[in-house]
Amino acid sequence: MAHESHKKAAEHHEHAAKAHHAAAEHHAAGNHAEAEEHSKKAHEHSHEAHKHSTHAHDTTVAAK
Repeated sequence: MAHESHKKAAEHHEHAAKAHHAAAEHHAAGNHAEAEEHSKKAHEHSHEAHKHSTHAHDTTVAAK
């Protein structure tokens, strides 16, 4: 169970990083509305990554 949570956390971290990069590119180009949308996506993925990371950690600690 922890293994799956770690995988899901990693996937969400990757999606968040891509969204952050896209937001930065749009911001640099002056496309602030697009930058904001990508920032929101990054935040959502970061939040999901945190939930899965917490679950993985709690599951690993409980197994000890």
